[in-house]
Amino acid sequence: MGYLIFKNYINYKPENGYMKYDLVIFDLDGTIIDGVEYIWKTIHEFLGIEDHPKRIEHRDKFMTKEISYYDWAKKDLDLMVEYGADRAKILESLKAATVMNGAHETLKELKKRGYKLAIISGSMNVLLEELLPEYKEVFDYVFINKIFFDENGKIKDVEATPFDMEHKKTGLLKICKIEGIKPDSVAFVGDHKNDLEIAKIAGFTISFNSKSEELNKIADVVIEKKDLTEILKYL
Repeated sequence: MGYLIFKNYINYKPENGYMKYDLVIFDLDGTIIDGVEYIWKTIHEFLGIEDHPKRIEHRDKFMTKEISYYDWAKKDLDLMVEYGADRAKILESLKAATVMNGAHETLKELKKRGYKLAIISGSMNVLLEELLPEYKEVFDYVFINKIFFDENGKIKDVEATPFDMEHKKTGLLKICKIEGIKPDSVAFVGDHKNDLEIAKIAGFTISFNSKSEELNKIADVVIEKKDLTEILKYL
């Protein structure tokens, strides 16, 4: 549990040339979605709790492995609720977020070329559902944090992804096992330091709109232009 999986089976193969990879995995914040570097940070800042002692304590306890990722996410959400967070407030905090320039065209073209597509991200389903409501038809796999709301938009619970931070690579390996492919046949597109471990095992990594020099150093390609269609020439 803790993630969403949607599988679409496509038999299309390009008439000319060949597919370089079997699967393309995307991060979400900063890659498919623009205007948000990291969704949790954006919400924290909107609510005025980015420097809250409890938030920092929970983060540090996770980093030192005193609590699980789920416990960290749950405690963080509880603090958000304490400061007035609900679905409406979360969406208000994300009003600057938009679909990345060229994202619709890029995803459509990759599907046309016959690629399997996936998202592995520490972001939240609420952002994806709001900005890319057709995502279930686009992506074959979606590993992401899922926030549950009641009929009034109040936060009920979180289904935390087991595939964030260093475990993004675990998500890649899970998909490879399901699909019967090797990591060498996977391309990854990311932008931040929590993408480092998955970038190390993917067959090809594109650092897009990057906020991490470490990622830039290990990526096969670095794209600074905020236009996702730029990745197509490499795939």
